[in-house]
Amino acid sequence: MALKIRLARAGTKKRPYYHIVVAAATSPRDGKFIDVIGAFNPMLAKDSAERVKLDAVKAADWMKKGAQPTDRVLRFLDKAGVAKRDARNNPNKALPGKKRLEREKASADAAAKVAAAAEAAKAAAAAEAEAAKAAAAAPAEAADTPAV
Repeated sequence: MALKIRLARAGTKKRPYYHIVVAAATSPRDGKFIDVIGAFNPMLAKDSAERVKLDAVKAADWMKKGAQPTDRVLRFLDKAGVAKRDARNNPNKALPGKKRLEREKASADAAAKVAAAAEAAKAAAAAEAEAAKAAAAAPAEAADTPAV
């Protein structure tokens, strides 16, 4: 029989309170359990000593018998010094998904197209201004030269 050290919810609606229990892996969350080894009150401040009450001797004994703690309980056991919890590292978790990358690429392409069109319009305006300046200078030169 596979054993788990896990949380069993107690308390009322919107006022959670959990018992840290040893139960069969197949039993429901709040169902039948073998032993209560502590309590967890998430309503208290994180630095409060009463937030997690844990019988470390019982927990170590059950772990020697093969009980596997859940991730949350393993955090409590690690803080109590009973078990070691390895830090998790998933560098890809924070990366954006495929759809977001596609949207960002599409918006970057659109922005580049708009920038290129603006640059072309600016160049055309500069060329037009240069042509107008040259056209204005040509009649003035013709007026300066005497007619023969």
